Amino acid sequence: MLATQHDSAIGHTLIERLADSRQRTDDLFAVVQPDSLYERPIAERHRIIFYIGHLEAFDWNLFHQRVFELKPFHPEFDRLFAFGIDPVGGGLPTDQPSDWPSIAAVQDYVQKVRAVLDEKLAHALLDSDLSTGDGFPLTTLLNVAIEHRLMHAETLAYMLHQLPLDRKRPLTESLSIVTPAVVHRSIDIPAGVVTLGLPRHSESFGWDNEYEAHDVDVPSFSIDQYKVTNRQYLEFITAGGYETRALWGDGDDHTSSNHAGRNEDWDWKSRQGISHPAFWKRQGEQWLYRTMFEDVPLPLDWPVYVSQAEAKAYARWAGKSLPTEAEWQRAASEGAREAAEPAEHFGNSDFVRWSPVPVNAIPQSQSAFSVYGMLGNGWEWTSTQFAPFPGFEPFSFYRGYSADFFDGKHFVMKGGSARTAACMLRPTFRNWFQAHYQFIYTGFRCVSH
Repeated sequence: MLATQHDSAIGHTLIERLADSRQRTDDLFAVVQPDSLYERPIAERHRIIFYIGHLEAFDWNLFHQRVFELKPFHPEFDRLFAFGIDPVGGGLPTDQPSDWPSIAAVQDYVQKVRAVLDEKLAHALLDSDLSTGDGFPLTTLLNVAIEHRLMHAETLAYMLHQLPLDRKRPLTESLSIVTPAVVHRSIDIPAGVVTLGLPRHSESFGWDNEYEAHDVDVPSFSIDQYKVTNRQYLEFITAGGYETRALWGDGDDHTSSNHAGRNEDWDWKSRQGISHPAFWKRQGEQWLYRTMFEDVPLPLDWPVYVSQAEAKAYARWAGKSLPTEAEWQRAASEGAREAAEPAEHFGNSDFVRWSPVPVNAIPQSQSAFSVYGMLGNGWEWTSTQFAPFPGFEPFSFYRGYSADFFDGKHFVMKGGSARTAACMLRPTFRNWFQAHYQFIYTGFRCVSH
């Protein structure tokens, strides 16, 4: 009886979380002016209309046959909205707005999917023994659906950030958080052992790339106490950092010079005409910062958000490097808090704000080594290629989630941003992006050895 009550409580909580995640994404789409839903704010991504259909198509394709043996009612949409895109090295999408269904048809699809799945899930969760044909419990698939949607709640924010301001319904937030002057210093981290990943039979949910737990010996190193700020990065720009080829991959390891005589970071920067972070804008002699809803004078103590290529160039200029995944995890030891603890321990995260805050604004979020802001306020680049842990096994129901990106071109990010859900602030969660993608809420800090 107690076990049944416990299972029922877990199921009820997951249903509530699914409804909450839907509200998150519904609210995000509502930010867009109705006549702009067919825009493509980032050239490498689908049009906004795709994502309205994608979130429900993902859930439908995950559950309808595998769990409930339901026949599709709109197979064309099930296929059309099935997969996002992440082009590497060109191949940008060329579709036109007229190639997509009407917003009314997509919204009708969304409502039908939700109605059918909600009815089936409510009954299915009464059966504590129900599992999928793959042998995974229904609760695992619900966690997948919830976190997939919450990931999109963040990546959609990246996309909408690049939408012209007049295409969005403006919301307001306070940007004037007063903090003491930031005093930058390095923290010495002693050598030690860090555990990466989740045990295979953990009761906690994790994505396939979070398994298997294993220990890594980490030699001693020093790490920046704070994320690199806009002020520090401005010094790099003023010093000619974007014009100094030696900072952009020459002599680097596997991360930038995959072809003899070719410097991929420099070539990318030069080809795209990149001379500053994507969130910065030059107006006369002044630098402005594009927040979600307005341009403001550059907040010098906010963390800088850049691509991994830009972060590496700064680190070389500073005579340092980016941390490995294991080094970052070692410095963050005991920095990841339990969900029952006060929200400020998670830093600037979980959709409380749209924008960053100064890097020293939330002292409660420091790690056991007094490294600040390792959760929230911006993901952090590492130098580690996104690759499987020992014992990796892809989810049989979502085989490409991680494996499709084990290509040497994506790199691990840790921590979280203001738009990262609390459930993904767990220490084992691994995010990843291409080294040349500028439009994400990702900063960095440097290490020396």
